[in-house]
Amino acid sequence: MLKSNLIVKDKSFYKTFFSLTAVLALQNLIIFSVNMADSVMLGRYSENALSGVALVNQIQFLLQMLVVGIADGALVFGSRAWGGKDMDTVKKITSISVKSAILISIILGVIVFIFPNQVLSILSDEMHVVSNGAQYISIICFTYPMFAVTTTLLIALRSVEKAKIGFYISIFTLISNVTLNYILIFGKAGFAPMGVRGAAYATLVSRAVEMLLVILYTFFYDETIKLKISDILKTDIYLMKAFLKKGLPVFLSNGIWGIAMAAQTAILGHMGQSAITANSIATTLFQILSVIAYGSANASAVIISKTIGENKIASLKQYSVTLQIIYLIIGLITGTMLFLVRKTVVSWYIISAEAEYLALGFIIILSVTVIGTSYEMAGLTGIVRGGGDTAFVLKNDFIFMWLFVIPAAVLAAFYFKASPLIVFMLLKSDQILKCIVAAVKINRYTWIKKL
Repeated sequence: MLKSNLIVKDKSFYKTFFSLTAVLALQNLIIFSVNMADSVMLGRYSENALSGVALVNQIQFLLQMLVVGIADGALVFGSRAWGGKDMDTVKKITSISVKSAILISIILGVIVFIFPNQVLSILSDEMHVVSNGAQYISIICFTYPMFAVTTTLLIALRSVEKAKIGFYISIFTLISNVTLNYILIFGKAGFAPMGVRGAAYATLVSRAVEMLLVILYTFFYDETIKLKISDILKTDIYLMKAFLKKGLPVFLSNGIWGIAMAAQTAILGHMGQSAITANSIATTLFQILSVIAYGSANASAVIISKTIGENKIASLKQYSVTLQIIYLIIGLITGTMLFLVRKTVVSWYIISAEAEYLALGFIIILSVTVIGTSYEMAGLTGIVRGGGDTAFVLKNDFIFMWLFVIPAAVLAAFYFKASPLIVFMLLKSDQILKCIVAAVKINRYTWIKKL
């Protein structure tokens, strides 16, 4: 039984946490709803189109993890500076994150534009699926720098507890993307049916307008950071060195995770088109229903980092205990929802009987592992990383993913010829195993670090 003095009683803590979590969860919900709309529309257009775009989405996920890794590293610095009312540092760290993210996005975009078939062939040997994906990625790669600018600026605003603007802009992106998808994929309003290319053009237009809105707000309307174009052009070398020391582990951790997810897709991708399709459906649904878990992680990072910046170290033990309980409750609710809606969601797709069977099985597995995800992911990336111990998450992810999960799944799939369900279970097993590590690490309080 937990002692009552370990549970936070301050109502302002809950108000801050749940308001931040709600805004971030809704923003992510809208973003992933765009992915769901893409998935369902393409699934009704052609299973080949759906599978091809599913491969490309793994490249997009890798980009997302790299860009968010840069921005989250900056968020730790920004929130700490926000707690100390040091807005000059917030501006400088935002400048570093924006330029770094643009550079990474351009490099990845050039690679996939020049070598689309070669890159996608790593993920699947189904050449008709790769062909559909290549059509999509040759257009979608131009959105990568736009995504980098939008994401880094929104996370900079999040570091000073201004998350609502991201929510409002995401609503606009959802409406515009879904509308353009419908028109361009199926050929409405006088347009010829364009399939995967239509989905790509819809995303390109939506991303461009989204970036423009974020830039206009950040540089001309925001009264908290008060960022100027001239601020972005400057680079503080001293802060850059500190950012590389503490932010690089966050970037590498996210990069390793993004590559690992691509590796997981590659393993399933070489087990047939049905496995690719099922993984796409299950993963998209998982992303939508796990937004509260990811929102709670981001909110925790802001609160923990800001609290340290305010030098309220004594409050951290109560905060961490209370947050861990909240994470478990979120996980149980999310897992239950995944299990209950699985049949309804899968019925929206026009797919083969094998793909349907696998999709339902994958979702059942995720409905269990999401409990672990909600606890260990939020605890490690929210509390531990927010506290300044950015290197621990990197080491932990590397050990579990590359020394256990990926090797075990490869052996199961290609040596023992196990079913995709067994392989998928192995690929998600770390989400339960890492809970043990997370519980020990969080409750030892060695994650409170100076930046």
